[in-house]
Amino acid sequence: MIYIGCHLSVTDGYEAMGKTMCRFGGNTFAWFTRNPRGGKTRPVDPADVEALKTLLQRENFGPLVAHGSYTMNLCSANEATRLNGLDMLTQDLQRMELLPGNLYNFHPGSHTGQGTEAGIRQIAEALNAVLTPDTGTTVLLETMAGKGSEVGGSFEELREVIDRVEYR
Repeated sequence: MIYIGCHLSVTDGYEAMGKTMCRFGGNTFAWFTRNPRGGKTRPVDPADVEALKTLLQRENFGPLVAHGSYTMNLCSANEATRLNGLDMLTQDLQRMELLPGNLYNFHPGSHTGQGTEAGIRQIAEALNAVLTPDTGTTVLLETMAGKGSEVGGSFEELREVIDRVEYR
């Protein structure tokens, strides 16, 4: 089965994304869990999520891909930034559990001068803090350009993070 879709806005709600993709002729889509340039998010309407779930099943959609905020940084040298990133990750995965069996993608972050090893360790620690055997969402680490202090600019760096995560 081939899944075709694009990135949609959640502004009009979850079911609206599904209806839009049906009009486009696709069978999957991606969306940001919150403002991609900031941490703000609005409450999820459970009835809206249920309406989307019904549409997804009826229209034989494939897995959906949610994308975390670009500002989420699980490996910043600044502890407040890391904790904010962990809070975003926690909230996003809680939201994703409303649509179990789908995918959540995020950029690993920037170690901001403390070194790649520290960044890899901190990202894995954050994932270990939120992932459980009951997590119904597959978490994806997106590659980075590898410039400056970004973690995830090589598959080897991503492999090191994955190897340190307890629940895969």
